Amino acid sequence: MTQNSAAFTSTSPDETAQLAIRLGANLRAGDTLLLEGEIGAGKSHFARALIQSLLPEPEDVPSPTFTIVQVYDLHDCELWHADLYRLGGPDQVIELGLLDAFDGAICLIEWPDRLDDLRPSEALTIRLDDPEKTDRREICFTWSKSRWTDCVAEAVA
Repeated sequence: MTQNSAAFTSTSPDETAQLAIRLGANLRAGDTLLLEGEIGAGKSHFARALIQSLLPEPEDVPSPTFTIVQVYDLHDCELWHADLYRLGGPDQVIELGLLDAFDGAICLIEWPDRLDDLRPSEALTIRLDDPEKTDRREICFTWSKSRWTDCVAEAVA
């Protein structure tokens, strides 16, 4: 499969949140977003904005750092937000039920390197970098599934 990519520079947390909301508007069951970046790069901020934009009723969206997975009921499917930072290996991913969620839910996965060989090949990878340690973020999207091309183009426009 051909690897595609696009870049976006966000100059503020609000701009990063707006990017997440625009991307979220095109998500559907079976979509997986892999959020990469160092601690403090903005993965949870991005995920929180996206999730809140899709919820039928406003609710608190905590980081799943300690619970590992938070599940939200949307109008037509579930949304799974997982923070795999504390996992020891891919066996624990299977125990969490994430493989089934990849097929029928929208999944936002922080620290996807913990998936190892279980990483979905059709996922959209979003890398957030904070090179200057400011509110500016360099956000890079990479994908091979053609469906993501229009989704990313609309989000970064």
